[in-house]
Amino acid sequence: MALSFTFDGEANQVLFTGNSDVKTVILNRPKKLNTLNHDMICQIKKNLQAYENDHSVQLVILKANGKAFSAGGDIVSVITCSLAGHWTYSSLFYKKLLTLEYFIATYRKPLVSLINGLVMGAGAGLSMNTKFRVVTEKAVFAMPEASIGLFPDVGASYFLSRLPGYFGEYVGLTGAQVDGAEMVACGLATHFVPSVKLNILENVLQTVTSSNTPIAAVIETFTEIAVVKECSSFRRLETINKCFSKGSVEEIIACLEKESENAAEEWITIALNSMRSASPLSLKIFLKSIRIGRVQNIEQCLYRDYTIGAHIVRRTVSNDFYEGSRAKLFDKDKQPKWEPSKLELVSEEMVDQCFRSINDEDLDLQLPDRSNPQIASRL
Repeated sequence: MALSFTFDGEANQVLFTGNSDVKTVILNRPKKLNTLNHDMICQIKKNLQAYENDHSVQLVILKANGKAFSAGGDIVSVITCSLAGHWTYSSLFYKKLLTLEYFIATYRKPLVSLINGLVMGAGAGLSMNTKFRVVTEKAVFAMPEASIGLFPDVGASYFLSRLPGYFGEYVGLTGAQVDGAEMVACGLATHFVPSVKLNILENVLQTVTSSNTPIAAVIETFTEIAVVKECSSFRRLETINKCFSKGSVEEIIACLEKESENAAEEWITIALNSMRSASPLSLKIFLKSIRIGRVQNIEQCLYRDYTIGAHIVRRTVSNDFYEGSRAKLFDKDKQPKWEPSKLELVSEEMVDQCFRSINDEDLDLQLPDRSNPQIASRL
């Protein structure tokens, strides 16, 4: 893997606009699909904190320039720094990211995410915990981390486990893409607004405080019914529940294989191919994590994400994250050599090890006390 990396110091990667009552945070790294780097995370956190403490600010809008809302975190910088021995950067980056996700999940003022493109990984963590999540026909949600030897993190075990039935397990294990209509249907999004109306909605939201009209009512004025396609996997929730409720990844795959014999549906073929090509260890980590997340709050889920992430970056159990990133992001041969290479070779002890504290004070994550009656259900 040939590595070269510089902190390029791109200007205006996040734009902050608005009036005294309504502020807008705009991800502005379109050529990089608005992947979140350390500087962006720090800027967003600093400004959100200022808005929360400013009594005149009543609403914050979160949006992005370009074709993507955000394709995730800047994994290239994390991998490069880690391989160069700079563990501190990787640890600091992840701490800042998860702290920002938690800050948003516990924000004391209304946050509206306007999602008009691709949203994955850290971008999902940024937007899925806002109170209002507006999507368009251009929105595409996915958590494909297992394909690079990582796992759906940034609170995914919390917000995916709250989806109907076992749809969250399906999305996280297969990396399936979910469109705007499906996002509303399954609860990932709160409203569907056609992209041609998005700018008008945003302009009206800028005046919402002066009109004294509730934010939800304003958004609903622009909302349209989004019809889920007939071929959508969400319409096969009964089959998804049957298969993805199983207790192990092996059992889930076996159930899907049996279903494919009865009905040759494309979504099953895609799901099987995705899981067979993903890191076996990553799949088992995520299944355990989302099952735990079903009965935990967002804070507990983020702490667990950090623990697992620390093991993955430090390669205490496997090199899969680095191998997956090599195959997908650096060499781009798309032929990762996973270790262990098969699900049956991934022991329960290996998975459990990733959930144990590393006991390194320098790696401890300390989320701030954000007690907030408005979001008590998440805490």
